[in-house]
Amino acid sequence: MNKETRLDLFQNNEFKPGSVLKRTLWYLISLMTFQTKVPYPSVLKRVILRLFGAKIGKGVVIKPDVQIKYPWNLIVGDWSWIGEKVWIDNLGMVTIGSHCCLSQGSMLLCGNHNYKSEAFDLIVQPIHLENGVWIGAKALVNPGVICRSHSVAGSASVISGEMEAYKIYSGNPGKIVRQRTLNS
Repeated sequence: MNKETRLDLFQNNEFKPGSVLKRTLWYLISLMTFQTKVPYPSVLKRVILRLFGAKIGKGVVIKPDVQIKYPWNLIVGDWSWIGEKVWIDNLGMVTIGSHCCLSQGSMLLCGNHNYKSEAFDLIVQPIHLENGVWIGAKALVNPGVICRSHSVAGSASVISGEMEAYKIYSGNPGKIVRQRTLNS
């Protein structure tokens, strides 16, 4: 006989996202400076993220209306861009290399639930983007994904697993559609 999902049994005691004070303070500051259409300068946003424990490289551009769940779980290399309406739902560690681009509305999602578990257990996995990766507009990067050097997730793609270096992915699920070549 099949069991049923029992959300009343859900618990995530092992998940430690940070103190309530730290999360509340971040939430309020994020609402005022990140999750707004006001175009605060990227230099200010970089400073704030570093104050909350993020490791942010030089020249990182952060556009308006960006949502970052926990900056203490974020590493961004030099000269990367985070576009408008990007959502970094980093319940786990998100590492973004140098010269990466997260286009408008893209989402990096570190958390999921175990659909086979009666209690719908939380699953958290890191995401790693190597240097030169481009995540297209409205693309979704799932938990545990590794995007190898200069790979591309096309607009509205859904990416799971590992993306090969210098390959362009498209669709749901994201599949290789061509080689990425860079001109000098």
